[in-house]
Amino acid sequence: MKNKPWVRRKNSKKTSSYPKDGATVHAWIIFLAERLAESGLSFENGLQEPYQEAEYLTAFAFSISLELLDSSPNLRAPVDAHARMEAIMEQRIVRRIPAAYITREAFFAGHRFMVDQRVLIPRSLIENIFDAEGRFDAWVMLPERPLFLDLCTGSGCLAIALALAYPNARVHATDDSLQALEVARINIANFGLSDRVMLFEADLFRGVPSVRYDMIVTNPPYVSRTTMASLPEEYRHEPTMALDGGVTGLDFVGRILRQAGDYLTPGGVLICEVGDEGEEQIREVWPDFPGEWIWFHFGGSGVFCLERSLFPEKVVI
Repeated sequence: MKNKPWVRRKNSKKTSSYPKDGATVHAWIIFLAERLAESGLSFENGLQEPYQEAEYLTAFAFSISLELLDSSPNLRAPVDAHARMEAIMEQRIVRRIPAAYITREAFFAGHRFMVDQRVLIPRSLIENIFDAEGRFDAWVMLPERPLFLDLCTGSGCLAIALALAYPNARVHATDDSLQALEVARINIANFGLSDRVMLFEADLFRGVPSVRYDMIVTNPPYVSRTTMASLPEEYRHEPTMALDGGVTGLDFVGRILRQAGDYLTPGGVLICEVGDEGEEQIREVWPDFPGEWIWFHFGGSGVFCLERSLFPEKVVI
């Protein structure tokens, strides 16, 4: 019989055994957190650390809410807890499926979205702008009824978050993947935003309506080929086309910079995520890059803002 990676071996570091029948949900959370921590998993595209992920996955496995977990510390696990936890560990530890794909949901800017392997798991750095006072108002003066464009929308999380943050806004959201657009359409319908968020199949600006936008936001593919080759197994479950940014990682970013100015209103801005690696490359090869780097509370950036009048005649990336 094939050994199960979450079963403790002789001479291995001592961890708790399977909780007994009638154990509390909390005991199962501790058990799963230990197994996740010792299994060599990556949490980069999930909840960032083992205990949080264990709490989340246990609540899902036992069909209880996180709110109930918080309010009922002595809650008992269901009678079939062992079988349910085995199923979770098979997916997360053996197959290395990210937690969001197991539960088919992810959270972004305080909202819950449906996700599956047709789309990238929402984790854009741009989310931090929604948490800031005034949101995007620090970088653009928006009209009463703004028109936004979300390039490479994936699950639609950015477009939907914009529509919810600005109730008078309309949002155009695009993607080159019909499968991703199917997921985005589900999320838009779930939020009741079909009248304000419109989807378009488009290869960046090829397929975008011939209008001008007050703000363009984008989290395009920006992972370099070298980094792609070294990504943890969890990333292999995500669509490659949503990650792969070409040899340097900046293929899509360069194309966006060459065209976005033609789609912005006077005073309109492009807000583009490039990640830490992309920022480092841009700073190195383009010392007088006209964009402004947006600094977040954790001390990093990886996102730039560029006003229409500052768009360069020549893009050097």
